[in-house]
Amino acid sequence: MKRLRPPSPPHHAPWRWAACGLLAGLLPTLLVYAPAAWLAQGVDQASGGRVQLAQARGTVWTGSAQLVLTGGAASQDRSALPGRVHWQIRPRWNGFQTQVHADCCATAPLQAQLTVDGGRLQLALANGGLRLPATLLEGLGAPWNTLQAQGQLALQTQDLAFQWNAGRLALQGRLQLDALGVSSRLSTLRPMGSYRLVLQGGDLPTLALSTLEGALQLQGSGQWVGQRLRFTGEASASPEREAALSNLLNLIGRRQGARSIINVG
Repeated sequence: MKRLRPPSPPHHAPWRWAACGLLAGLLPTLLVYAPAAWLAQGVDQASGGRVQLAQARGTVWTGSAQLVLTGGAASQDRSALPGRVHWQIRPRWNGFQTQVHADCCATAPLQAQLTVDGGRLQLALANGGLRLPATLLEGLGAPWNTLQAQGQLALQTQDLAFQWNAGRLALQGRLQLDALGVSSRLSTLRPMGSYRLVLQGGDLPTLALSTLEGALQLQGSGQWVGQRLRFTGEASASPEREAALSNLLNLIGRRQGARSIINVG
């Protein structure tokens, strides 16, 4: 009886093992030295082109770029934060630890912790502050490109955390935004005033607008119902400044005599 020989392994099998070994060696290197442009592309796609990291340098993990705001892919409006924004991202066993520092606007890095727990994703921001020029908002398009606001934006966070679970967004903590010494090209009055916007988390997150000082008075309140904001407020001017603020009041909302009514949602 003729003995059958076992089939010989394909001659290209060693090359497959070599290719697998090469990929196994390259993958960690590729992850460690992933270019910052990859992060910039991800931010651009996630924001629909409204937030861009221009002239990105370094890696995904340690890099810098110029922060640019735009009105979206079809918009011609854009504005850039002076200087560069620097970041450090460090993996943790359950997520990532991030530090972000802006040359122009922060005395200390902003710190955030991204945690993944099963199907729940949480982004928690350490308490801190940030100051930005109000002119940065023009890049977002209407109505900011019409207002052309000037002044300073002071941002403060307290135990602020965003949670995504089963497609639902929940908010905890507090975010306070002060718009200081605000003026606009739509009014000859400079400044018009200073204002405070407070976002308070909870089962039903709330939004409150108030006037700190100034001839233009703004006030309002609202809350998120599901994923939708419902906000009502009004704007008015002190009697001696009503003529100087009339154009702006017409733009802010629906006029009712000396007041302008604001409705969102």
